[in-house]
Amino acid sequence: MTIAEIAERLNLTPVTGEEYLHREVSDGYVSDLLSDVMANAKKDCIWITLQTHENTVAVAVLKEIAAVVIVNGRKPSDVTIEKATEQKVPILLTSRTAFEIAGMLYQLLHAEEIQS
Repeated sequence: MTIAEIAERLNLTPVTGEEYLHREVSDGYVSDLLSDVMANAKKDCIWITLQTHENTVAVAVLKEIAAVVIVNGRKPSDVTIEKATEQKVPILLTSRTAFEIAGMLYQLLHAEEIQS
């Protein structure tokens, strides 16, 4: 499933990287600790976090994360948006909690497993 399809189904608002929403997503990862994401997130996942500072972009690039979803209605700083644009990292926003988005994303990506 692509970032664009996920964004549409979960009503996520892209603020950067709209031209990269065609990228395929393999899974999701939820964490607010950058060191945890660096150690455990997998390539092509969607990272769900409440972090809004520019270091999230650096971690997303390092781990080849498909997109970053910022939850709880938080907004990234102008510096974060600038860095994400430069590094081609899609950032999407939602007013929902990390728990809600993680559950919804899991259902989208693993629907076949859930039905079995």
